Amino acid sequence: MSSAEVAMRESLPPGSRLPRPIQTILFLRSRHRFGPIWRRKHGDTFTVRLAADRTVVVVSRPEDIREIFAGPSSVFHAGEGNAILEPVMGSQSVLILDEDVHLRSRKRLMPAFNGAALRGYAGMMTELAEKSADRWPVGKPFAVHPVMNALTLEIILRVVFGMAEGDRLAKLRPLINKVVDIGPIAILGWTYPALSRYWPWKRNAQNLADADALLHEEIAERRTEDLTDRDDVLSRLLAADPEAPAAELRDHMMTLLLAGHETTATALAWSLHELARNPEILRAAQEAADNGDDDYLQAVTKEAMRLRPVIYSVARRLTEPTVVRGHLLPKGTIVTPSIGLVQSDPDNFAEPEEFHPERFIGAQPEAGTWIPFGGGVRRCLGAGFSLQEAAAVLRAVLVRYEIEPVGPPEATITRNITLVPAKGARIVARRR
Repeated sequence: MSSAEVAMRESLPPGSRLPRPIQTILFLRSRHRFGPIWRRKHGDTFTVRLAADRTVVVVSRPEDIREIFAGPSSVFHAGEGNAILEPVMGSQSVLILDEDVHLRSRKRLMPAFNGAALRGYAGMMTELAEKSADRWPVGKPFAVHPVMNALTLEIILRVVFGMAEGDRLAKLRPLINKVVDIGPIAILGWTYPALSRYWPWKRNAQNLADADALLHEEIAERRTEDLTDRDDVLSRLLAADPEAPAAELRDHMMTLLLAGHETTATALAWSLHELARNPEILRAAQEAADNGDDDYLQAVTKEAMRLRPVIYSVARRLTEPTVVRGHLLPKGTIVTPSIGLVQSDPDNFAEPEEFHPERFIGAQPEAGTWIPFGGGVRRCLGAGFSLQEAAAVLRAVLVRYEIEPVGPPEATITRNITLVPAKGARIVARRR
């Protein structure tokens, strides 16, 4: 710290005075509703006090977000900020690690997500997307979010894990859905492991243990195979380091599965929800699909991610007192750049409540204003994979169907740590 910072007293921005248990429930269940309220009341940087003596400072100005993302990784610990995920992701997850061990882990994973690797995945993504689209119900309302969840899970299992059809894959599909499909109360079991002795946390722990057993079986079997012609992520990791510990590989696989499955599925569900309600944009997206214009299809998903963020914030835990927005925050404070608040700010995006994919055509948003994949050295490794996957899925759908909305625009609700359509993004599909 500078001498001026040393002379400052530690302080926190203003925030709610509600009891910690109440603030915890509101933050876990409804931060997308209470975040804007707290910002209006307390300013663009405010404090939320959570259970287990955790103090969160929410940041929503782009310049502050840029400083946090560019700050030294030795001070801004994203892994510690994500500590709530460790019981599921694992201690060797790239999301949980910090500093040098994080960079080493990230470097091992990066080749599986570079441009050449992404091009190699395109064919399987397209094939699976088209098979899914061909099975859509025609002429009757249905919730598209579960369909997208099933599809993105299949893409992860087949493309990232390289799993073949069989008994193990059939068992793993429903288990992963059970691991993911939990509410905010169930997440308390991640914070308080002792709860795993009781229902429903005991059931959730068993589902995770069963999924882990299948992943370890897959890793053990893959070690016995010739990996020369395999290009899935698991095989790439094993080929690069045949002695990689099974526990580390499991954590990588579970992280990619959970971080890259439901997030992309939800972004796609919101994309289709918005397209169904905007006929002119739907026409433009169909034309892009017909012409193979993935830039426009990706812009649709980017705008859906802006308007309907799947994750509302990212987190960094301070390892030493640090100045943020004029406050010397104590060591241990969790600083959270708010994806939802910064992306809905009219200072950053004109008409922020409107769906305009054109914002992302031929232009990049100002740094720190569009952050669904985080930023800095912690930017999501799978960002390119997710956007390529989204374009492949939208293309498969839009060349086949007209889509129409069902009912009014859907509200956002919390599922685990993601924000999803309240009714599953209901639409009607009709053959073009």
